[in-house]
Amino acid sequence: MKGAKGKGAAKRDTLKPVDDKKVGKRKAPPAKAVGKSKAKTAKAAKDPNKPKRPPSAFFVFLEEFRKTFKKENPDVKAVSAVGKAGGEKWKSLTAAEKAPYEAKAAKRKIDYEKLMTAYNKKQDSIADDDEESEKSKSEVDEESGQEGGDDDEDDEDDDEDDD
Repeated sequence: MKGAKGKGAAKRDTLKPVDDKKVGKRKAPPAKAVGKSKAKTAKAAKDPNKPKRPPSAFFVFLEEFRKTFKKENPDVKAVSAVGKAGGEKWKSLTAAEKAPYEAKAAKRKIDYEKLMTAYNKKQDSIADDDEESEKSKSEVDEESGQEGGDDDEDDEDDDEDDD
């Protein structure tokens, strides 16, 4: 028996230590994520007529920065390089230099809110029309179903009793 314990101890000593770098990156999927994946498949499709959200001040800046970066560096094709350079430039800007981009972003946000209110009003009117038409269809179905469906069932029951 002592020999068996000795072999197990020797095996434990020869195991490699776990790299801390790999352990930090691995994460078990949260239990809630499993349920959400099913919900995403049942999710309604996005409406193509819905207005897009407005860009933040950084993305307004990035639109202009891309043009200048492409002119200065025509050989750089990586999108990540443009994004990194833009992020560094944005961080180095002062509040006064960021102000025009923030103003443009605020203006676009106001325009977006106007478009959204119009869109929501339109969606509400469409939803009201759909509800009315669904109600009328169901009322018609109920009336026709009650008259024709009950009589047929009673006749079948009567036939079975006679046998």
